Amino acid sequence: MHIDPAVYVRSAIRSVPDWPKPGITFRDITPVLQDPRSFRVLIDLFVYRYMRQRLDLVAGIDARGFILGSVLAYELNLGFVPVRKKGKLPFQTVAEEYSLEYGNATVEMHTDSVRPGQRVLLIDDLIATGGTMVAASKLLQRLGANVIEAAAIIDLPYLGGSQALKDTGLPIYTVCSFDEGAA
Repeated sequence: MHIDPAVYVRSAIRSVPDWPKPGITFRDITPVLQDPRSFRVLIDLFVYRYMRQRLDLVAGIDARGFILGSVLAYELNLGFVPVRKKGKLPFQTVAEEYSLEYGNATVEMHTDSVRPGQRVLLIDDLIATGGTMVAASKLLQRLGANVIEAAAIIDLPYLGGSQALKDTGLPIYTVCSFDEGAA
């Protein structure tokens, strides 16, 4: 019996109701990472998608994007650059502020993270409202990078993030999606 790899990965994602607050269902990728088979299937999905594309770097968003991005960069024989939360990088940085549900946040990168014209894959674990990923993409573009695609394990389309990314002209790829309240 053949199981679709994306369905296999989705089945390993844990749904935690009412966390971090009532009415929110948190999509926890920890079980995917803990299980060697599901982690390998996940990484292989990304590797197969990007192995024949001309890329220079993988940029991972703080913090779960670091896990996926660094492993993917290694598998594709590419460099990895972190997109960090404000105040975490020791060298000269460039910053991009974005809106959250209750206020603003900022992501930063070192000014020498990318060179103009480099082709970059941007990766994180989840697309919710899209704010962090849009800000990270803008940051990479300000440094001269060509962001080829934004990738994530999970899309929560009812929160509008994937549409917000598409509206900027950035192609996206996600392994699976969850509708509001879906198990």
